[in-house]
Amino acid sequence: MSDTTTQRARSARIERATTETDIVLQLNLDGSGVINVATGSGFFDHMLTAFAKHAGFDLDCRCTGDIEVDDHHTVEDVGLVLGTAFAEALGDGAGITRFADVLVPMDEALVFAAVDISGRGQLHYRVEVPIEMIGSFDTTLAKEFFIAFTSKAGITLHLEALAGENSHHILEATFKAAARALREAVALDGRVSGIPSTKGTL
Repeated sequence: MSDTTTQRARSARIERATTETDIVLQLNLDGSGVINVATGSGFFDHMLTAFAKHAGFDLDCRCTGDIEVDDHHTVEDVGLVLGTAFAEALGDGAGITRFADVLVPMDEALVFAAVDISGRGQLHYRVEVPIEMIGSFDTTLAKEFFIAFTSKAGITLHLEALAGENSHHILEATFKAAARALREAVALDGRVSGIPSTKGTL
């Protein structure tokens, strides 16, 4: 593995403004625990904070969105911007582990996540949530976030809830499981030389 692979700063800053949202996001894949999230949606902030914490990413995300309508545009657009930042920070993926899978429990909930940093954005989501709302957060938006994130990040992500009764626990375990899988997949592997693909590119 070359010195440039180990020393390159794996970080990105993205700004995106539309008529629905205005987002400034900064991501560092090799974080030190610096997380500042403010989207106007309390539960979504909680999920993003847990995601960054357990992925080992530094994340600064500021979003002003049309939450007077609902949280949909905010959640989806943050997913798009986070995915874009992830892809930019990762670069060509030289030296990364690439594949990872984890099981994450949270009390009675248990969620499986598997990821391939493949260059192909795909989400396979089998997470049933018993209730539609957690506070003011529409629980169906969790899937919309992951659809947006994976499409821009260029990763294949499988998420499956194997057990759970409490909706908060199920979704939090889902975000944490995705995070832990990504943490392992983006880790640099000293046995990998160059791009981890027989094609020579992800």
